[in-house]
Amino acid sequence: MGIGLKVRRLALLAGMAVCAIGLSAAQAAEKHKVFLSMSYIGNDWQAEAANMVKAMAAHKSLADKVDLQVQVAGPNAQRQIQQINAMVQSGAEAIVVYPISPTALNQVVKNACDKGVKVFAYDAEITEPCAYNVHIDQLEAGRVTAEWLVKKLNGKGNIIAITGVPGTSVDDQRTKAAKEVFAKYPDIKIVGEAVGMWSQAVARTELSKILATRNWDDINGLWMQVGCFTANSMQLEAGKKTSELLPCAGEGSNGGRIQMLPEGTEVEGAASPYAPVGAQRISYASPPYSGALALKLAVEAIEGKDVPKTTILPLPLVTNETIKLCDEGTWAEMKAGCNAFKPSLVSNPGWFASIFSDQTPEVGLAAALVGQPEN
Repeated sequence: MGIGLKVRRLALLAGMAVCAIGLSAAQAAEKHKVFLSMSYIGNDWQAEAANMVKAMAAHKSLADKVDLQVQVAGPNAQRQIQQINAMVQSGAEAIVVYPISPTALNQVVKNACDKGVKVFAYDAEITEPCAYNVHIDQLEAGRVTAEWLVKKLNGKGNIIAITGVPGTSVDDQRTKAAKEVFAKYPDIKIVGEAVGMWSQAVARTELSKILATRNWDDINGLWMQVGCFTANSMQLEAGKKTSELLPCAGEGSNGGRIQMLPEGTEVEGAASPYAPVGAQRISYASPPYSGALALKLAVEAIEGKDVPKTTILPLPLVTNETIKLCDEGTWAEMKAGCNAFKPSLVSNPGWFASIFSDQTPEVGLAAALVGQPEN
């Protein structure tokens, strides 16, 4: 091959490479710029919800449409406001946000809306009218679980209440509704209360503090936004029999749901305390898929589709009568009604099991565990 031909060939290849780079850049530029704004992340729920958002963005239906960027503000409203301002200035088309406060972000959200940015809050609410909200009925969650506990105790007894992340609409509404129920029963006494931050580890710390001045025999029941798995584990550590475990109204952690299964149930990977003990429970959760659904709806809104301002998700409630173990954790199996996962599939007992929705076939078990979408 002559030198001239070689030069022309190299020039042609270089030109093709430049075109490919230009095409790739153009494709990236065509993607919708979407931000995920997270607040407090020190618990299993937040990590799982973030996994599901990322999995939704990676699903084949959205991967070519969405450029997702993630920022964490922590439990600091001012920092979240600053980050949202920066997102708007950098050209965000939509912001999917877990708001640390229902009201503190209102002005920055209004400013974003005025610039054409779609703002979608998941699980916790934003009260600014231009924002979209995706969540369960948190008042119902607090009320139903408190009513279950009162019924279990026949309207009389000492209870411990462990709340969530202060300042969020989730914690405010659940706690308000539960205390309104308890107030109707003069013989129900809250003898210990603490902030649990929706964390099994924090729940253990706070329960230990309460138990420094009283013992398990002084307590008749527990209302815990997160921590029933830990409370059962602590009772077993203290020498209580499985039949003596206190009724607990609380979160949808997989560990807590496995404990709800009848004692002696064969479950692959189970080992005490992450094992069936027939614990008396009502288990509920804000479903971790709410952020993924918010992202999906945000893209629809960007594309001009009609999206409701408020999307109320079904409240997932599981009792000892309705607990059902998943065999493999497939999406089809969850659709058929299973609501707890073998420890061999989910090693972390604090992981939340309420991951199924007909509205989000793009995300399932792998999404919640590692951010991998469904095929």
